Amino acid sequence: MRVSYSWLKELLPDLDATAGAVAARLTSLGLAVDGVIAFGASEDVVLVTVCKIEPHPSRDKLRLVTVDVGQGREERIVCGAPNVPAPGGMVVLAPLGTHLPVIGLTIEARPIGGVPSAGMLCSEQELGLSESADGIVVFAPGSAAPGTRLVDFVPVARDTVFDLAITPNRPDALGHLGVARDLAASFGIPFAPPMALEPQRTTALALNKLVTVEVVDLERCPIYAAAVVDDVTIGPSPDWLRYRLQALGIRSISNVVDITNLLLLEFGQPMHAFDQELVRGGRIVVRRAKAGEPFTTIDGVERKLDPDDLVIADAEGPTALAGVMGGIASEIRSTTKRVLLECAYFTPRGVRRTSRRHGLSTEASYRYERGVDHGAIPAVLDRAKALLAELAGGAIVPGSIVVQGPPIPAPAVRLRSSRLDALLGTPVPFDEASGVLVRLGFAVTPAEAGVLDAVVPSWRPDVSREVDLIEEVARVRGLDQIPTVLPATKPEEPRPALRLERNLAREAVSLGLSEAITYSFVSEKDLALVHAEPAFVALRNPQTEDRQVMRTSLLPGLFDSLRRARRRGEQAVQLFSIGARFLAPELEFSEHALALSKGDEDRGVLPEERPSFAAVLAGPRAGYLEPPKDVDVWDAKGLAVELVERLTGRTPEVTLCSPPERPLHLHPRGAAVITLGPIRLGSLGPLHPDVADALDLGGPAVVVELDLVALARLGHPTTVFRPIPRLPAVTRDVALIVPESVLAGDVEREIRKAAGELCESVELFDVFTGGAVGEGRRSLAYRVVYRDPKATTDPDGARTLTDDEVERQHERVRQAALHLGELRS
Repeated sequence: MRVSYSWLKELLPDLDATAGAVAARLTSLGLAVDGVIAFGASEDVVLVTVCKIEPHPSRDKLRLVTVDVGQGREERIVCGAPNVPAPGGMVVLAPLGTHLPVIGLTIEARPIGGVPSAGMLCSEQELGLSESADGIVVFAPGSAAPGTRLVDFVPVARDTVFDLAITPNRPDALGHLGVARDLAASFGIPFAPPMALEPQRTTALALNKLVTVEVVDLERCPIYAAAVVDDVTIGPSPDWLRYRLQALGIRSISNVVDITNLLLLEFGQPMHAFDQELVRGGRIVVRRAKAGEPFTTIDGVERKLDPDDLVIADAEGPTALAGVMGGIASEIRSTTKRVLLECAYFTPRGVRRTSRRHGLSTEASYRYERGVDHGAIPAVLDRAKALLAELAGGAIVPGSIVVQGPPIPAPAVRLRSSRLDALLGTPVPFDEASGVLVRLGFAVTPAEAGVLDAVVPSWRPDVSREVDLIEEVARVRGLDQIPTVLPATKPEEPRPALRLERNLAREAVSLGLSEAITYSFVSEKDLALVHAEPAFVALRNPQTEDRQVMRTSLLPGLFDSLRRARRRGEQAVQLFSIGARFLAPELEFSEHALALSKGDEDRGVLPEERPSFAAVLAGPRAGYLEPPKDVDVWDAKGLAVELVERLTGRTPEVTLCSPPERPLHLHPRGAAVITLGPIRLGSLGPLHPDVADALDLGGPAVVVELDLVALARLGHPTTVFRPIPRLPAVTRDVALIVPESVLAGDVEREIRKAAGELCESVELFDVFTGGAVGEGRRSLAYRVVYRDPKATTDPDGARTLTDDEVERQHERVRQAALHLGELRS
């Protein structure tokens, strides 16, 4: 937003600070100055009256203009502008010796076409008033006495304009009054809003005979006020208003429209002016639009409205899109004689939705979306009527129409001196803090010693908590008043959950995976494709159509990363992600989605944020002695087992899923569950081909999912150091033929159980199918290592095993194997 230094000086007569000092103070107040525009018209430039115009003796395109420069003196100027006014008109003269900083020119005495010129008649561009260079500046006859300095007649000619970056929480600073209030509080000078203008010409017309107002939707429009000014004359605005708006980035249109824009920049309150005679039926109805209802905005575009749109309608249809843009049917025209003024408060949420839906962002919607000062509506409307009477010659129709729903409460916030000092880290005199709040417009009442209650003014919708009051005190006193000290804290150990996540990420990277940071927001369609939890949390204001709900699975984000990698030519992809899954609370829903949109009352039903791990492997694995082959379920199993072992020191079991518990996004052949005792840690398996095709992954993939809550229950591994065995081990092999349905892990567990305490390890070293083994069967060969268990715990008490005792133990292994299959010789 652009703010005029000269306008701030008008609002704050006691402000004795340079433009540079004001810019620095604004930034310290949180109203950051992004840029400064200095209008550099020279103080030597004056207004003069045209006395006579003569042709140039030798140049057809030049003329000799004699002007009255004041005090009975006349000068002759050589001018080639096409718009030199007739005698009596006023123009702007840069006399000899004048420096025009905008164009870097000093006016010197030199003949033009053989005729000397006593100066130069200037354009707006040469004076730094605008970019217009179409002709010289022309004022109405008698606008000022000849010789009047331009900077005295048009203050903006030597103004400084600040380009402020206003944060969304400060809608009050979107008007000069709000900025002036902050400056007054900071500099400790008086501030008072501008007084109402003196009563102007009125008319005997009755307001209720001209217009009636009905507000159907008081929730979206809690306050609607209207007034009428009759017998206006539409024309150009006076020069001071035209140039003020121009300096602040708003194009001058007409006196009526310019007045509404002036009040927008002064109060931060948007207004709309209708041609009252074009308001059909003399009725104003604030209502929701009908589905598909047509409406043409003032930009000439016909739009189809949505039932969520709030409109200002007359007896026949919409005349304005509430808080966004007016309609072409009732806009101010050159023939307008009676103006209907609208000044209202529309709730920010509704305006924001309408603005986005129709792709319309206006000065009005920008302010309504952040929240305007509903308490200023009567003052703004009265000032608008008075300005219309003064600048458009209108006659005020007495009274105003105000339709209002339940009063908007003014919140009261308590401030404690102890909390103020603790949060700022330095003692702050409580009387000083109270004075800051009073200067900012808060109604302050002492509650008890060191405690006060502050009633929040209507222009500060951003203040609702004690910390907000503390922030106000800090920024007005100056953040430089807070000393720089080191906090008296000591580093704490990270919480166990965070430590687990860090360790898991480190181990996954060490195993060759790359971490993918994905969005917590996904589309409902993607969750359905991976058969994720159906009860999800819907976002109230989604960023895009693809980010509408909170994820209940990490897989959609990983699959999106895999898809992007494949499209860029990367075939071998091994990614993992660690983050929260957002699981909706166990409530009774009328629908699957739970939209958390009511603020504090929803805090009891917030979703569970369950930390999880997911990995996706796709493409060929590295091959050294054989051609590369695509990763398969065994790679997923190896990854899952290795991660759990490294994190817990315990080896999990990976078993095939039975149909009821199989994740639907996994292929029935290969889907497995990861468990450790009674605790289910997660699942793994190849992605179902239908899911891979629907997600356009460009090929098969395997996935691993781990629940970090369950993983944390297993605790951390304890490192135990043992001596290297000094006694030799005894190895025996056992091979058996089993049906293909028998799992190698089940055979290994039976062998280990039968081998007893002398068994140090069991390893599958050969798998053979075909040949003499026969169809539907396979040969599994295991190597069993026997050693005295004391060899690594009590080396001095250990002994070497004899062949006899090893053979007896291994016979038990062979007998146990016979229950599973047929022994091979």
